[in-house]
Amino acid sequence: MKHPFAIALDVGSSKANHTGTWRTNRPEYVDRLPPCNAACPAGEDIQGWLYQAESGDYEAAWRALTANNPLPAIMGRVCYHPCEGACNRGQLDTAVGINSVERFLGDLAIARGWQFTRPDAETGKRVLVVGAGPAGLSAAYHLRHAGHSVVLRDAGPMAGGMMRFGIPKYRLPREVIDAEVARITAMGVALELNSKVDDIEKSLTADRFDAAFLAVGAHIARRAYIPAGGAARILDAVSLLRSMEGEAPPLLGRRVAIYGGGNTAIDVARTARRLGAEEAVIVYRRTREMMPAHDFELEEALEEGVSMKWLSTIRNIDGGKLQIEKMALDDKGFPQPTGEFETLEADSLVLALGQDVDLSLLDKAPGIETENGVVKVGPNMMTGRPGIFAGGDMAPSERTVTVAVGHGKKAARHIDAWLRGTQLEPAPRHELASFDRLNTWYYEDAPATVRPMLEAARRIDSFTEVQGGLDETNALYEARRCLSCGNCFECDNCYGICPDNAVIKLGPGQRFRIDYDYCKGCGLCAAECPCGAIDMVPEEM
Repeated sequence: MKHPFAIALDVGSSKANHTGTWRTNRPEYVDRLPPCNAACPAGEDIQGWLYQAESGDYEAAWRALTANNPLPAIMGRVCYHPCEGACNRGQLDTAVGINSVERFLGDLAIARGWQFTRPDAETGKRVLVVGAGPAGLSAAYHLRHAGHSVVLRDAGPMAGGMMRFGIPKYRLPREVIDAEVARITAMGVALELNSKVDDIEKSLTADRFDAAFLAVGAHIARRAYIPAGGAARILDAVSLLRSMEGEAPPLLGRRVAIYGGGNTAIDVARTARRLGAEEAVIVYRRTREMMPAHDFELEEALEEGVSMKWLSTIRNIDGGKLQIEKMALDDKGFPQPTGEFETLEADSLVLALGQDVDLSLLDKAPGIETENGVVKVGPNMMTGRPGIFAGGDMAPSERTVTVAVGHGKKAARHIDAWLRGTQLEPAPRHELASFDRLNTWYYEDAPATVRPMLEAARRIDSFTEVQGGLDETNALYEARRCLSCGNCFECDNCYGICPDNAVIKLGPGQRFRIDYDYCKGCGLCAAECPCGAIDMVPEEM
């Protein structure tokens, strides 16, 4: 009987001889940290759920994803996907479209009505979560999953926080927010709207909560002093975007100027175009390279007819005329006034200069310290007042939905440990799976799928979502582009290449082991492993 190469077990083959004593190095299976996982602010096991998705088991993939992030349909739209910037595949052809697959799974879960499971047992502990934005929703989900009774209070009339009142509908449809919030409340989370918490200490005592997580969003617009005449129409970006949730859209006029350089400034300019403004001009005091807004957002805005005035600042406004002073960068890269002015006509000016958090609910809470407009928290997200934790916009961090979701999860796990009288010890991190450890010979070129997008002329006609999603065929293709960096995916290369038949298959999902009685340490298995999941280590003498 003939056997395939490298699996002959007849007497006389290499398997008949103990050759393990020849080696000076031995192969060992290892697990490394995929760079996508390492870069995710929400702490998702991206490689883990992509593995489920590429097998076509989408519900299992969604459940693996939502073990860390309960808002995949939202995140698949608004996350700036740092995971893709770190993806090793980007050095081979193009990064895996992780964000696209996440959105596909989130949308599929909504369409098919997949629900979260309720906790197996109740702890009897009550936790108050203040703020129904991404951080609060994430914390409520994880706390409820741990068996705690959760009350989620928000001052607004609808849940979602700055996702609803700060991100325009063309980027995030409101029915998506509603669906993912409903799934969390269906677990038994009590959502109380129009319920502003003015005094956290009083709320804890009066309603007998055992702990609290504070996740109030940055709803207060920063102002700038600009001398203005009586007829000047000046608005702030936060109020304008918030008013888009009402019945009557704001009246901005035909020509709109926006002062600022962040993503909010871009959102306002694109919103103005959809409200009928013929001209939407962003005035920014630095250069494009220094602009904090994401480049792809700016490109989309430019396609929609938004224009830019770089190295410019607004000195005053008189009726419908803005006095603009041109700036120049000094030798340190800071913008400096030039004394050169021009006039820009505008029916309204929108200030998009950043936002702050209302911290007044902390005034009577002992031990809580604030600095630079945010709350000081420890490594466990707890403030100086035992039992009160904080995150999202309230804590020092980058203000994104993804970071907020990660804060909510981290805080919930520390709150759970605190309520149980224990401490949460962080799991050890594996070594990063770098590109140089991959054997890319085994991977064919497979560029990422380009998601469909509405043409610019059609985009500005309404608030219809501009970015399309993947269909099942494209999502499956995209998931299968994952290289499984640093972790065995049972490709059988080591099993097939071993000349001594020393690699033992343990069954589906169980990977392999090395029979060191027969392995002579040739290193072929490590050299041929596509994903860098085998190390050659010195033999112990």
